[in-house]
Formats: sequence, structure tokens, C-alpha cells
Amino acid sequence: MLSEVFQGTEPGGIVIIRDTSSYSGRDLLKYYINCALKREEDVHVFGFEVSEQELRSGLDSNYTHLFHFHNAYTDPLDWTNQSSFTVKQFTTANVTRLVRETRPAKAAVLVIDSLSWVVRHHNPVVICQQLLELKKGGAIRVLCGLLHMDLHQQGILGSICHLASTVITVTPVDNAPYAVAKTTHRKKSGKVMQEEDFFSVTENLTLSIEKRPSQSGHVQMLSDTKADPTSNLTFNLRLSEVEREAREKVALPFVFSQEKKSALLKQGQGSGRILYEPDANDDFDEEDPDDDLDV
Repeated sequence: MLSEVFQGTEPGGIVIIRDTSSYSGRDLLKYYINCALKREEDVHVFGFEVSEQELRSGLDSNYTHLFHFHNAYTDPLDWTNQSSFTVKQFTTANVTRLVRETRPAKAAVLVIDSLSWVVRHHNPVVICQQLLELKKGGAIRVLCGLLHMDLHQQGILGSICHLASTVITVTPVDNAPYAVAKTTHRKKSGKVMQEEDFFSVTENLTLSIEKRPSQSGHVQMLSDTKADPTSNLTFNLRLSEVEREAREKVALPFVFSQEKKSALLKQGQGSGRILYEPDANDDFDEEDPDDDLDV
């Protein structure tokens, strides 16, 4: 599902790539940018953590004219008062204006590298509101942001990821050339899909999806055959045909045959009745039947 999400992202969605200091999700972010450029979409990157040169490295040179970098890396906090864009200027109005100045007739892809910079210097509630406004404003077709999990509290991470249509969490694998991507994708219909992929991204931004590896590091081949749990038992759980026929002929307890039911329900000529005739010694008072009781 990882490859499908990047190749055909639904319009109006928000894609969040979550990483930690143990493994960076920037290679996956660059792969996302490259896929959008190959679809001939305008990509606006608001860069806070790496330079434009580093971010352009590996991108398809045939589509670099569609790549627009808004430099907040040189002076993100505006210490020199000469920066073209700062983290404090990240608002819905400023972002929309910069995107529409390029090609206002076409909705663009917005990439934030990284969203952690914005969240750390703004009210998280305001950032959530601005992300929703950018999503619905019309100037942005898809929004993608890199979010560092070890820099924020769980409540802030949950609030931002709740807005996203796709959340990709990347984690490393010990002594392996690949990493794990846990993808949660919510469709417009409300259906939620989850999948775990083992992936690697090459220097030329080619995504390679691996099958689930075994403990030895080799690719595990999934088999359709299932192990028989009764193969090593000291007794037999199966019946032969002769045994099965004999079992079916045995009458179950408390189950009467039709003949026995008829014999029990039919009152024969020799059936007995109990008749009681009181004698003279019986002290029976019809008005007080309990007169003989000592009560």
C-alpha cells in the first residue's frame, strides 16, 4: 500500500510521514516529491531543516522547473532580518499567496520539511486549523509534512495525525538495509486500511518494497500449506469407514425408537387403576378436610 499511496494520492488529502532520530523519513519525503513532479504537478516545498541543494539531489532533472523551494532554512527564526521566509510567517494567507504567485490556475502539492519546526514555534491548535484551511482553500491539492515523533508530546502528535488521510510511520530494522513503514490510510468513504511494508529508497529515489523478512534476514516465502497439529499424536483422532458406520448404528441414550414411543403412549387392556373406597374407620369431614391434623 505504500507505493500506491504515493503514486495516486487522493486530492484534498494530508499525508504525514512520522520518523524519529533513529531513522529519518526524508528519503521517503523526497520520493514523494519526485512522484508528484513526474505527474507534472507543481510542488512547493517550505524548507526549514535542509538546504534546497540537498533536497533537489536525486530529483528527476526533467521536471525541476515544477519544483519551487521557499527558503526558510538559511534563517528560520529571522535573526538577521534578511530571510525571505521564516517560521513565524507560516500562516494560511502567506502560504496561499506564495503558492498562487507561481501558477494560480493550478492546484499545487505543498510539502513542509519539517512540520515539527512549525509546530514547535506555533500554537498546535492554530496549526491544526491552518492545515484544515489550506486543505480546503483550493490552492493546495495535497499537503505532505515530515513530523518528528520524538520532539512532540503524544497529544500533539495525535491531534495532527487525526487530520491526515494517510499516516506513514517509519522505524529502522536492526542491521538491515531496509526499514519498516506502517501505513494507515483513510479513504473518503471512511474505510480505514492499515499495512506494514519493508522498504528501502535508493540514491536515485527508487522505492523498493520487500516482503516480510525472517529472523535470519532472508526473505520469508509465504506458504499456502498449513501444518497438521495431529500428525505427532500417540493416539488416533480419525475414524475409519467401518468405525464410522458402527458408530452411526449405536442408539443414543434417552432416545426412544418409534416402536418404544408407541408402546409407552398406547394404553393397553391390562393397564391398572387405583380405586379408593373409604371405610367406617376413616375420620373424614367434608367441611373440614384438615380436622385430623394437629394444627
